[in-house]
Amino acid sequence: MNRAAPLKNSFAGFGPADTANLIAAAADVALLVDSRGVIRDVSIGSQEFAGLAHTDWIGRPWAETVTSESRPKVEALLQVAGSRVEPQWRHVNHASSEGSSIPVLYSTIQAGPKGQVVAIGRDLRQFAAVQQRLVAAQQSMQRDYVRLRQTETRYRMLFESISEPVLIVDAGTLKIIEANPASGQLFAETPKRLIGRAIGDCFDSAGSTELLAIVDTLKGAKQTQSSSIKVKTANQRSVELLVSAFRVDNDSLLLINLSLPSSASATASDAPRQSLLAAIERAPDGLVVTDTSGNVLYANHSFAEMAQFDTGEQIIGESLDRWLGRSGVDLGVLMANLRQNDAVRLFPTVIRGRFGAETSVEISAASVPNGKQPCLGFTIRDVGRRLQTESRGSDNPGLSRAVAQLAELVGRVPLKEIVGQTTDLIEQMCIEAALQLTRDNRAAAAEMLGLSRQSLYVKLRRYGLGEYPAENAH
Repeated sequence: MNRAAPLKNSFAGFGPADTANLIAAAADVALLVDSRGVIRDVSIGSQEFAGLAHTDWIGRPWAETVTSESRPKVEALLQVAGSRVEPQWRHVNHASSEGSSIPVLYSTIQAGPKGQVVAIGRDLRQFAAVQQRLVAAQQSMQRDYVRLRQTETRYRMLFESISEPVLIVDAGTLKIIEANPASGQLFAETPKRLIGRAIGDCFDSAGSTELLAIVDTLKGAKQTQSSSIKVKTANQRSVELLVSAFRVDNDSLLLINLSLPSSASATASDAPRQSLLAAIERAPDGLVVTDTSGNVLYANHSFAEMAQFDTGEQIIGESLDRWLGRSGVDLGVLMANLRQNDAVRLFPTVIRGRFGAETSVEISAASVPNGKQPCLGFTIRDVGRRLQTESRGSDNPGLSRAVAQLAELVGRVPLKEIVGQTTDLIEQMCIEAALQLTRDNRAAAAEMLGLSRQSLYVKLRRYGLGEYPAENAH
């Protein structure tokens, strides 16, 4: 469809001068180009193009007045002008005398019997300026976001590493929204379990009443901080409590600092305990205390180094299974033996650091079922150097009786039979090792070996290893 057809009668009486004035008024820049692509005339309709060296364009090919990447676009505009295809607009950059480029949006129309083309251009510098401001605004927002994220990271590290218990509570609902690891130790809970709990539930009835009274005073009197008071937690531990009010956007929050009361007598009585804790923290072996589910309640500095953390506080609340070599197996075996025997000695495994480092260790563990909070204690010793020494010292033909027996078969028995016997021997040794590690716990041994319980019973019968249920023997 020819869109210019309705205007044909209206502009029929226009002369060449009128048409030229119309084009000049409608376009920021207009070019008259002959059939060879050479500019024959230029019309500037915008004062913003006054600095453009358009007088040098006349007599030059249009493609030479634009930048190199715009030349294919100029050729495409000239080809479209002579066809019946609907005119298209293309972004072309003109080179200016100042060294920069001027963006112009062009469309071409064939005019005259000699194949002449009129190129109508619109100045895009205002649009380019808007785009540049938009990009600058996006970059500024990205920088602000990075600074905000860095600030949040610093706050998080400070909040989690501070030794004093700190809680952040929503003043409207009186529910805990943030809890640091020190507060988890104080209330004998993991920080994650404290979040969402009503703050009144963390103290005894008297302490909860006093705390609610302080909150009401802070709201009514527009104070920002209360005086320190002594209360008791729900597990009957005496603490000093200080409440501060602050706002974040439209939310009212409470900052609750808790500390154990200090006195000369308490300091004297706690001196041996403090010395013991200091010795445990500096012990060369890793020491970890978990709840009965395997979540870490305490970890000393040596274990933090094995797990590739800076401090033990960063590990509190995580499952010990995260760092044991066979995830989902080793911790289950240890806890199963602890439930049966209350102690495990020299359990071999590896500790996997958060950055991929592995440390060969031996774990001894004990169960503490009695007390205010049942827990499990783990002693983790690095045996990597000892294993390396043993491997260097065992470099001889008689390293193992089984290996020596296999070596004697070479030359007397075909290789295929030796390989078959080696496979059976290795399978038997692996089953014996699994039974030894699990203290003859068949279910745990099967899980460690990746076998079903029925398959393990079949192999026990095959190698004559201990007793097995008659119903599972076939």
